[in-house]
Amino acid sequence: MEFAAIFALSLLIGALVVLVAVAVGRQKGELSEQNEQKKDTNAPVEENAAKASSKKQKQQQRPRKEKPQQHTFSHKLLASSLKNHSGSVTCLDFSSNGKYLASCSDDRTIRIWSSKDFLDRDHKCLRANVEFDHATLVRFSPDSRAFITWLANGETIRIYKMIKKDDGTFSFKAASEDFPQKHKGIVINIGIAETGKFIMSSSVDTTIVIWDLKGEVLATINTNQMTNSHVAVSPCGRFVASCGFTPDVKVWEVCFAKSGEFKEVTRAFDLKGHSAGVYSFDFSNDSRRMVTVSKDGTWKLWDTDVEYKKKQDPYLLRTVPCQVSEGSRIALSPDGRVVAISNGCDIAMYSASTGELEEEFHGVHSEEITDLKFDINNRFLVSSGDRAIHVFHNVTGYRAAIQDMQTMLKKASNDGVRQRLQQQITDAQNALDTVLNATKN
Repeated sequence: MEFAAIFALSLLIGALVVLVAVAVGRQKGELSEQNEQKKDTNAPVEENAAKASSKKQKQQQRPRKEKPQQHTFSHKLLASSLKNHSGSVTCLDFSSNGKYLASCSDDRTIRIWSSKDFLDRDHKCLRANVEFDHATLVRFSPDSRAFITWLANGETIRIYKMIKKDDGTFSFKAASEDFPQKHKGIVINIGIAETGKFIMSSSVDTTIVIWDLKGEVLATINTNQMTNSHVAVSPCGRFVASCGFTPDVKVWEVCFAKSGEFKEVTRAFDLKGHSAGVYSFDFSNDSRRMVTVSKDGTWKLWDTDVEYKKKQDPYLLRTVPCQVSEGSRIALSPDGRVVAISNGCDIAMYSASTGELEEEFHGVHSEEITDLKFDINNRFLVSSGDRAIHVFHNVTGYRAAIQDMQTMLKKASNDGVRQRLQQQITDAQNALDTVLNATKN
């Protein structure tokens, strides 16, 4: 009996142990399955987190996007480069006294440079800000104490006065009111007559507007050239000329009474001879010579010192083949001795007296050249086309001046004239030697 009781008790205890073991095993299995499920659930999250972390590291390691580098250009006749603008320069203009160069850019500034600093290492300039807009064109007033601009967004002319400070620098003050909007097409040029009697603005749609200095319209001209490519006021302040799709250049005289009152605009003369549209033209400083460049692949030199009121036509002096492209510019030195022509990003310089190609500059700017100008003293040629303004020595001008004076010296019979010419030749030769020696160094 006792043995049977002990045996039954042992079986009961063994069964309880087995039941406990089974229960514990099941619980462990459930916990293991839960852990596996958690691992499966967390795996994509951890994988995504790992990918995000890796992507972030790659982004941090990725080099920053660098700003485009300034176009570099060098040439032995490059006097200097003016690089203070942060946007593309669209227009240049020298003051009539030759002291200043004005430039405007899409960086919303107009800068005034001193021409006496062109050969220095540092080029300081004064800045006029254009609020909420930018200027595409700029022109000095005859007294060099103000300038006018064309505003791209406002589509109007704005006048800025230059107020001289005690330290010799200037501050700039815009006029209280801009000119009224009159143009429907894109404006391509503006100008002020050297006489100070009128302002001109012109657009591609064959329209030229003549204004007084207060913004009142004096006259409107329709050029009837289908499109205008260039319009300008002559340096003498009497004429306005235009060229475009047609193969001629039309010139008008803006007439005033002796009392100063505006009278009328009359047709003066035409320059006829090209076989295709004319891209651009320019005047000599005395307005007695003009040059034109055409789609027909030639530039022409004209004698415009004629009595047009007696129906006398200008004389064609020279036709020279040249490389051109859409938008080519031409500039005539103030003394009429040198012709500069742009072709895309390149510039060619010719002798006006012989038509010979004297200098070529390739890849001057990273973009198409937007302006070409000689300074009033015939020493420099400046160009724009990107953020930089390049200043070139006018070596061609020095050589042409020396040749002209040597020819005059041979013909001179008066001793005083001969001595004066000889001294001028010596001075010009010394100036040329100084430039050439500087370029060698």
